[in-house]
Amino acid sequence: MSRIEKVAVIGLDCAEPSLVFERYIDQLPNLRRLMSAGRWGNLESCLPPITVPAWSCMTTSKDPGTLGIYGFRNRKDHSYENLSIATNIEIHEPRVWDILGTKGKKSISVGVPQTYPIVRPPNGCQVTCFLTPGIDSQYTHPPELKQEIAEVVGEYMVDVKGFRTDDKKWLLEQIYVMTERRFNLCRHLLKTKPWDLFWMVEMGTDRIHHGFWANCDSQHHRFQPGNPFEHAIRDYYIYIDKKIGELLEALDLKTTAVWVLSDHGAKRMDGGLCFNDWLIREGYLVLKSKPAGVAKWDGIVKAGQVDWSKTTAWGDGGYYGRLFINQQGREPRGTVAAADYERFRDELARKIEAIPDHHGRPMGTKCYKPEKIYKKVNRVAPDLVVIFGDLHWRSVGTVGNPDIYTFENDTGPDDANHAQQGMYILSYPDAKPGRHDASLFDVTPTILKLMGEAVPAEMVGRPLA
Repeated sequence: MSRIEKVAVIGLDCAEPSLVFERYIDQLPNLRRLMSAGRWGNLESCLPPITVPAWSCMTTSKDPGTLGIYGFRNRKDHSYENLSIATNIEIHEPRVWDILGTKGKKSISVGVPQTYPIVRPPNGCQVTCFLTPGIDSQYTHPPELKQEIAEVVGEYMVDVKGFRTDDKKWLLEQIYVMTERRFNLCRHLLKTKPWDLFWMVEMGTDRIHHGFWANCDSQHHRFQPGNPFEHAIRDYYIYIDKKIGELLEALDLKTTAVWVLSDHGAKRMDGGLCFNDWLIREGYLVLKSKPAGVAKWDGIVKAGQVDWSKTTAWGDGGYYGRLFINQQGREPRGTVAAADYERFRDELARKIEAIPDHHGRPMGTKCYKPEKIYKKVNRVAPDLVVIFGDLHWRSVGTVGNPDIYTFENDTGPDDANHAQQGMYILSYPDAKPGRHDASLFDVTPTILKLMGEAVPAEMVGRPLA
């Protein structure tokens, strides 16, 4: 095999394999070229398939349980109120650039989720992610890179703030502005900074899916033929392909392995299951008084409206559901005896999986016990990880909804959910082209192998190359 001197990773958050490999492939010449010279296929995400922690799982080859991160928000302890956003401070496992840095190799990373704030400066340069509060904060390493970015691209965008909006014209414009500036910055860094590993993540693919899926998917219940944004996602994929082509021009493809990949895929959202309202209906969650209208779960808890002496379980919302049991000796006012815990958890799992959809049909929900799906279970994990309706349904944590089914997203307009399968293309000299499905845990071991480094035995994945 030819000598691999560098690895470049182009991450597209939420890029959907059916769009890349099937629906739009004839209009994506640069991705087709990479596919023809390498391996490609589905890249199975972690469980749950959420941006946080998926990119950290990918860059460490450790599962969510080992990382102790089960989504954007996590319980800090077994109290009822303490939740925290999972930033870089919570990541204690070495990422691939940390490992390579100990070998003297330099890295460039741009926009990789959970890199803010910078607590362990890499051997190279870093531009943090969408969790960055804004460019007034310190979002670069070295610090002086911040001024250089301003000179190169102007006002850098870490994300489209407020992307859950009905103003689709504004949203589309902002996604393109963000993407243009990020790719311009990446081309600049590739040409001006020393590097052995380059890793960027573009969030525009995620934001356009959540904002425009109903406009483009004829199977979506909100789809209207001929709407002005019917081809918004297709046109953006074509644009991204062009941007990737421009990045490839800055690489020596004779000595560089190139990845294009996503952390998870996307699919239409059919609706939301009001998890806590269902638990109230079934008698597991008891409130002291019924809210006057739809209320956020955090507000209900802080207002002391939960009767914890009668509550045995509660849920949390998001693209997947988290079920927590109010266990004696663990939670402050636990009601479920430790001896009854496993029986009670099984009962809940059976009942949740039996919830039908709004037409009375099987929804296809699955419940998972963390200790069965993770190598370790660190920090405070959910008692059940709940995937509603094969991810066509999301979990809604608010209470006081008129029904347990809702077709309005509780966090703002959003027509897409995440899919378990992301995508990848890996092109490098002497690769054997063809389809080979893989796991996101395989990415870091493959990079280490390509760069001639040992793969730590505790990693979940194994090298593809």
